[in-house]
Amino acid sequence: MSNTSQSYNLDPYLKTLQTAVVEVSENQLVLVDTIFYPTGGGQPGDTGYLMTESGETLKIMDTRRCRESGRVLHFFEEASVSLKSADRVTLQLDWDRRYAHMRMHTCLHLLCAVIPESVTGGGMTDQKGRLDFCLQNGLPDKQELTDSLNSLIERDLPVTVELLDESILDDQPELVKTMSVQPPRGTGLLRMIRVHETDFQPCGGTHVVRTGEIGRVRVAKVESKGKQNKRVQIVFDDTSGELSP
Repeated sequence: MSNTSQSYNLDPYLKTLQTAVVEVSENQLVLVDTIFYPTGGGQPGDTGYLMTESGETLKIMDTRRCRESGRVLHFFEEASVSLKSADRVTLQLDWDRRYAHMRMHTCLHLLCAVIPESVTGGGMTDQKGRLDFCLQNGLPDKQELTDSLNSLIERDLPVTVELLDESILDDQPELVKTMSVQPPRGTGLLRMIRVHETDFQPCGGTHVVRTGEIGRVRVAKVESKGKQNKRVQIVFDDTSGELSP
């Protein structure tokens, strides 16, 4: 069976989508298309709601990708027996949560530019994000990192998606910043995220289109997690006051 279409990649700002059911199994649902991002690359899976044509509203608690089929699985809190194949449904994102993920994910790309060293791990929530770096010369200064990040954010740099031949990594392996995880290959094309004149790397996550949307951030913690492994944690600044588009 073909993979689920991925409207979240075509337009990460879509908040609602009309689509159809492909398959229902207990508390899992496969759809023809989806705006829900499945867990991956340190970004959590989306949550939100599904509305049926009969007026029923179901809560989607998590979104993940099936390793075997590549299809996107939507998980309900409880099993739903009312849905069947070909039923028309409407999806509605928990937009505030998703938009926070987009802002933080883009900010982590800026952090890769501020600290141009290999990344050993990372993750994010809708409140904070972190990256672990392979650093040999002590801990970086929190205030200097904060100032550098906010300077890039305030420049309101464009963020674009490019689909390039995956052979680019054969010629430029340094584009992959993560030491432990390699981007998936085999389709011929690689999804690249470019922050204008700042960062360029493979990434499958959702991002804002300009760095100014991130709002002010603060480096809350810098700590050692091993002889060379240093962790940098970022939070949104309480004074940001960014409005969702």
